[in-house]
Amino acid sequence: MEKKPQVIEKENQVAELQKLFTDNSAVVIADYRGITVAQDVKLRAKMREAGVDYRVAKNTLIRIAANNYGTTELDAVLEGPTAIAFSSDPIAAAKILGDFIKENKVGVFKAGLLDGKYLDADGLEALAKLPPREILLAQIAGCFAAPMSALARVTNLVKEAKEAAAAAE
Repeated sequence: MEKKPQVIEKENQVAELQKLFTDNSAVVIADYRGITVAQDVKLRAKMREAGVDYRVAKNTLIRIAANNYGTTELDAVLEGPTAIAFSSDPIAAAKILGDFIKENKVGVFKAGLLDGKYLDADGLEALAKLPPREILLAQIAGCFAAPMSALARVTNLVKEAKEAAAAAE
């Protein structure tokens, strides 16, 4: 007995979603209720620019793909209208969606995965509030540079004090 085209299409969608779960470090699931077509078009454009794969999918297909990937933790949030974003950048999808939700006052985070670890809505909101990668790297570099700068200033003060003492003699 041959499979119906609808069944084959659903199997292909599950396989594609499962591959996205496997190939990306961040998965963000959101409720997109209340989003207008114009807002959705803008959101999708921002996601594309950032290299984020954003799509709306049936909860059943997401559930099967997530279960095949190896997690059942997302099952509880797979109700109602669901959008899912996949990203290799751990912050990009959450940041873009978080900014969108904040600006437009529509949609909410449901849950997500970061390197296979479950994040609830609060965890995603915290992730979305992190500064962009470039700023984080600059802050880390600043943390490393600060002690060296202080050491250089102290060394210079010691040198100046010795020179002042030598000049006073």
